[in-house]
Amino acid sequence: MNISHQKIDDINASIKVDLAPEDYNPQVDKAIKDQAKKAKLPGFRPGMVPVGHIKRTYGKSILFDEVNRLVSDQISNYISEQKLEVLGQPLPKEDESTQYNWDFNDAFSFEYEIGLAPAFDVPFSADTEFVAYDIEADKATLEERVKNLRRSYGKMINPEVSEEGDVLYATLKQNKEEGIEKTTSVRTDLVENAAIKKSFIGLKKDDTVKFDIKKAFKVADIARLLGITEDEATALDVTDFELTVKNINRLEEAELNEEFFNKLFPAGEVTTEEQFLAKVKEEVENLFKQNSDQRLRNDIYTFGMDKVEASFPEPFLKRWLKATNPEISDEELEEGFADFLKNLKWTLIENRIVTANNLEVKYDEVVSLAKERIYSQIKMYNINEEPTDEQLNQFAMQLLQDREQANRLFEESKALKVFDYLKGVIKIKSKKIDYDKFEKLDK
Repeated sequence: MNISHQKIDDINASIKVDLAPEDYNPQVDKAIKDQAKKAKLPGFRPGMVPVGHIKRTYGKSILFDEVNRLVSDQISNYISEQKLEVLGQPLPKEDESTQYNWDFNDAFSFEYEIGLAPAFDVPFSADTEFVAYDIEADKATLEERVKNLRRSYGKMINPEVSEEGDVLYATLKQNKEEGIEKTTSVRTDLVENAAIKKSFIGLKKDDTVKFDIKKAFKVADIARLLGITEDEATALDVTDFELTVKNINRLEEAELNEEFFNKLFPAGEVTTEEQFLAKVKEEVENLFKQNSDQRLRNDIYTFGMDKVEASFPEPFLKRWLKATNPEISDEELEEGFADFLKNLKWTLIENRIVTANNLEVKYDEVVSLAKERIYSQIKMYNINEEPTDEQLNQFAMQLLQDREQANRLFEESKALKVFDYLKGVIKIKSKKIDYDKFEKLDK
C-alpha cells in the first residue's frame, strides 16, 4: 500500500492511495467469512452457508465496501499523521479512463482532492486593547422594569372612563354601505396619530368616535383588528371608521406589598420597598453585564475577522457543499456562500486558539451550560418557579440526547472558553456608560 499527497498550492492538494491485492484481500476474506456465519439463506442451515457461495453471490459488493472502508481509514490516518488541516472532506477525483474488474486481483489507485486551511497568525495579544462597558442602571430603566413587573402581576379592571394605555373592547364599523364591521380589542397604546389617540381618551361605554384607521394604525395592526389580510388592509378604499365602546379594560399595576414581593422572590426574602428596588437594580445590572459581555465578544470577533487575511479553496468548498447537500440549488449555494466563509473563518480562528493553548471543552461544562439555558427559560415564563438541581440535570440530559442541540451547546461552550481565555490575554479598559448611550453605540 502506498499513500501520498501533493500540494497544488497553499490551499489545494490531492491525496493518492495505491492498493495491491495483498493490501485488501485479508479484510475482504474476513468480511466474507463473517457474512457466511450470519447469513440466512434458503437451503442452508443458519451459520452454515459455505464461504464460496457467499463469495460468488456477494463477493463483489463486499469487496467494494471493504476497499472503500480501507481507503477511507487510511486517508483519515494519513491526514492525522501528516497534521494536515483540511477543510470539509476529501472528494474523489473521477477518472473515466480507469476500469476495474473487481475480481480480487485488481491493483487499485484512487485520487482525492482536498482543501487546506489557510495559514495565518492569531491577531490577539497584550497589545490589543478593547473596551468593556460598565453599564449603569439609570433611574428611567429601573422605573420601567418596576412598572413592567407590577403590570405582570396586576389585575384587570373596568373603569368608566378611558385613559391612555387602556384597551377598548369596541365595534369598528367602516363608513360605507355593507362595509366592514368587527368587534375587537383596540389597544390605545398602538395608535400612532396623536390627535386620534387623544380622541380615544375620556370615552365611556356606548360612546362613538370617528377616525381614519390608516392614520391611526400600522397595516399589520389594521389587518389584525379587522380580521383581514395585510394586502386587504393596504387596499382599503374607505378608511373612515366609527369606534363604538362596549367596555373599557385597564391593567391595574400590583401594589408594592408583601403579597407582590412573595410572588417574585422566595417568601420572606423581600419585605420592604427598599429591598425590592435593590433586587430589581441587581437583576437589571446582571442583564447589563450580559449585554456588556456580548458587546465585548462582538468587538473581539470583528477585530479578529478584520485582522486575519485568509484565502479559501472556494471552488473545492462549493463542490464539497454540493456533494454533501445534493438538494441545494446553485442559486442557494451562491446566496449563502459568503456567510459560510465568514463562519468558517471564525471557526478556524477559534480552533487555532484552542489548539495552541490546549483548551478543552469538558462534558461537565456542556451540561452546566445546558442547565443554565434551561433555568433561564423556566424563569422567563415563571419568575417564581425554582427548579431543583435534580430537575435541571434531568432536563439537560434529555436536551443533550438531541445531537443537533448537543453540538450547538458544545460549540457555544467552546466559544465561551475561547472568550474567557482571550480576556486574560488582551488589554481591557473599563468604561462607565449610561444604558441609553450604550444602546446607541455604532448607530
